[in-house]
Amino acid sequence: MKRILADVTAFGRQYLRSRVGTFFALAFPVILILLFGSIFSQSATPQVPLYVQDKDGTPTSQAFVLALNKTTLIAYRAMPPDVDFVGYIHDHSINVALQIPLGFQDDVNRSRTDRNTTTANVTLAGDQSQSSYGIAASAVGAVATEFNFRLANAGPVIGIKTIPVSVRQLKYIDLFLPGIIGFTVLTTPMFGMTSICAEYRTRRFFKLLATTKLSKAEWLAAKVGFYVLLLFLSVAIMMLVGVVVFGMQATLTPLAVLLIIAGTFEFTSLGMVLGIFVRDPGTGEALANAIGFPMMFLAGSFFPIDAMPSFLQTIARGLPLTYINEGLRASMVFGNEGTALTYLLVTLGFAVVFFVVGTRGLSWKSK
Repeated sequence: MKRILADVTAFGRQYLRSRVGTFFALAFPVILILLFGSIFSQSATPQVPLYVQDKDGTPTSQAFVLALNKTTLIAYRAMPPDVDFVGYIHDHSINVALQIPLGFQDDVNRSRTDRNTTTANVTLAGDQSQSSYGIAASAVGAVATEFNFRLANAGPVIGIKTIPVSVRQLKYIDLFLPGIIGFTVLTTPMFGMTSICAEYRTRRFFKLLATTKLSKAEWLAAKVGFYVLLLFLSVAIMMLVGVVVFGMQATLTPLAVLLIIAGTFEFTSLGMVLGIFVRDPGTGEALANAIGFPMMFLAGSFFPIDAMPSFLQTIARGLPLTYINEGLRASMVFGNEGTALTYLLVTLGFAVVFFVVGTRGLSWKSK
């Protein structure tokens, strides 16, 4: 135990001398939280700008525009009534626009008496492949339906009853932060250990370690211990930023703490496994990048796995980081401790395998 603590202290002093390593372990996750949190912190759907050309200018057309402006889906933008509709769209790079034609009010009034032959139409123009078009079409369709009900002196027959399924109102940051913690658990120890193994082999430090009483298991345990302490500091900073800046409600539960420890054990060991195959720092960085970057994007750190194609979801379920991300969200956000415990056991299983392979496969005497 004394040898492990001594190595933790010595390695910690060496690691913290590197400004790059400290930056990526402590500052970089906070930058990601501030960046993505600021972009997606609004819990409501962002409003889509809808340019409206009212060529009729009558009370009926103005009432239609007013109803559109009251919706929470669109942001009303006026288009001059005397310009070419399609040309104005092209000249100003507009995604979606609505035209209320001349004679709109007259068509509405005639449709009250002769609904079979007269219809008051509006024109919606835009790129139908864009999500903004679908949002605008939904808003225009809802307003048109409401107008039809009023003209027919009728009301909706089928309604929608909603019930909450969450005990609290979640924000984007509540779902995003566990993924950033998982991202940090992956990158800090795995990239660090792969680089260390390459450097130690290049400088022949492993041969020097072979002459000491420190075993490979103790050496790896010391690295796990240091990275656990470093990641707890990083998580504490991330939690503080999330609560103070964005009002985050996710909490660090005991199971989440165990998942962070198990994940650090897992990816520190994986870094040592990768160290078996590296002979120089350049190779170590390339190998760590080849494994780490696909994993961080496919395992749900930044994007929900359920939104991926089915074949990518299958791949994601085989990645070790997936169970850390999903376990942290289950415990910190939804309070689902049963799922979190299952994922903790899966993470420990991966960790033990990587630890055994790493300690047995890495030779300190190899050239």
